[in-house]
Amino acid sequence: MLARLRLDPSRQLIAAQCSGTLLLAKLGLIGDLPACTDLTTKPWVIEAGVTVIDAPFAAHGNVATAGGCLAAPYLAAWMIARGGSTDKARDALHYIAPVGEKARFVDHAMAVIASETSTTRHPGPVA
Repeated sequence: MLARLRLDPSRQLIAAQCSGTLLLAKLGLIGDLPACTDLTTKPWVIEAGVTVIDAPFAAHGNVATAGGCLAAPYLAAWMIARGGSTDKARDALHYIAPVGEKARFVDHAMAVIASETSTTRHPGPVA
């Protein structure tokens, strides 16, 4: 299955959550960069040679990882911000955020991805 995946971070945004981080590790897309994953998959990701950090989100260039089921909004916001704009990412997060927590949810998610997000638009297709 892995041999059939055609992922190219030079032209695609690539994001993985939880066990997806293990797939990226096996494909050599993480290398020695720190990554995030869930607690169940963590030992296998470490065994694959990746440093796992205790964080919900990490991005390096066009590759991002997230750990934990509820970390999906970070990946989505990162991809939208990289492929569109931070304003579009904020709008998308606002739409899905719990009622009564929208501002806090959006602000927190944007803070998590802020240090990893470029203000420049991504030039290639998003995969």
